[in-house]
Amino acid sequence: MQYYGFYRHSYPRQYNVHTSKMDTLTGTFVSRRILLVEDDDELRYAYATHLTANGFVVEEGGNVAAARRSFEATRPDVAILDYRLPDGTALDLLSRFKELEPTVPIIVLTGFGSMELGVELIKGGAEQCLAKPLEPSALLMIVQKLVENSRNQQKQLANSTRRRRVVLNPFLGESSAIKRLAEAASKVANSHSPVLLQGETGTGKGVLATWLHENGPRADESFVDVNCAGLTKEFLESELFGHEKGAFTGAVNAKLGLLEVGHRGTIFLDEIGDIDVNVQPKLLKVVEEKKFRRMGDVRDRFIDVRLIAATHQDLRKLIETKVFRSDLYFRISTVPLAIPPLRERQDDIPFVAQCLLRRICSDMARPSAELSAKAVERLRSYYWPGNIRELRNVLERALLFTERPVLEPGDLAFETSPAHPSDSYKPEWTMEELERFHISAAFSGENQNVEKTARRLGIAKSTLYQKLKALHLT
Repeated sequence: MQYYGFYRHSYPRQYNVHTSKMDTLTGTFVSRRILLVEDDDELRYAYATHLTANGFVVEEGGNVAAARRSFEATRPDVAILDYRLPDGTALDLLSRFKELEPTVPIIVLTGFGSMELGVELIKGGAEQCLAKPLEPSALLMIVQKLVENSRNQQKQLANSTRRRRVVLNPFLGESSAIKRLAEAASKVANSHSPVLLQGETGTGKGVLATWLHENGPRADESFVDVNCAGLTKEFLESELFGHEKGAFTGAVNAKLGLLEVGHRGTIFLDEIGDIDVNVQPKLLKVVEEKKFRRMGDVRDRFIDVRLIAATHQDLRKLIETKVFRSDLYFRISTVPLAIPPLRERQDDIPFVAQCLLRRICSDMARPSAELSAKAVERLRSYYWPGNIRELRNVLERALLFTERPVLEPGDLAFETSPAHPSDSYKPEWTMEELERFHISAAFSGENQNVEKTARRLGIAKSTLYQKLKALHLT
């Protein structure tokens, strides 16, 4: 085997490298894809047979046109190109391939090489330039090494973001509700199945999603957090799937979508109930077939991600009103996890509050603080429409305005309107008081967003406006 001397990665004689990736739906392994372009039928057959026998899926072609079609129709992990082809050369493909998939390593094989040609190929984007004839076993070793190098680079990128990400404990407390959640989450963390997190605003769905990723089989890969709330169809579609140059006004360059950024890692779609109904079929295709198309593109791109979705809404009600697709719901809810609201775990409030206090004091670089017995009781008696997020806000606000090491009830300022009862439900309330309580809690929990509150209550916006006015909640 002869080298021109133009290669970016050396390789050892013996090593082990995994050449398969896990199917996110079935739990089976899908072999890595190799694009092999060689006009010599016998040589192409020998290479393809040897690569296939070692766990790769090989897409074959014999000319430039076939190579371009195959590359654009799939997402190869490595491309192997013969330099001289019937309708052109590898140089005709390199720039296009690097424009489409800049991270895919490309090997060029040639029997007509020279020092100048090797330099030109490497400058054009080839990872290695190798002389023919090349033994299939030698080619296999090089391909495996390139796959290993690519995986190491991805892991380094994932680890760099992982070091910046603080993994919080989503199971603070000793209540039966939080113990049930911890037990269920531990059982599904190590799977590749889609997970749907359901819970009110502020219950910690994002914290649990991060915990599932960090304790799952993709912990060494990237974790991409996408908040779908309030995003327009066009913006969300561009962010998720990316776009080609000229796909719409202002698209002056091709853009990588977040799905591609999260390839082989985890995609967390927060507030998935807010996704535009016209984008939902494209997301369904990702979950079912593991492929998608960039905006303005006609070719499918393959992707391997674990999907974790979250919502504070009742998706089944959204299905009834044709706002959410039932087929997408059943695909993303393979494993549903319900996060209990803070008011249903009152015994956990003192412990959760003290943990938050320690964290806030650390962030503010101030001495630790504690809660008096009366302050704890005040926290326990509150309804907490904003849940743990609201609890943190109350404690942080208290620490900003007092230097005392012990917080008293007077230091705790709550966010709800005066019309919102601070105590829990009382059986002696009238229907008007009960309605005021329920609507005010929902309105506050949705950050006074009328459209979301109406959707949560299952009533029209006009009806909600009337009730807010009649109950003096505006």
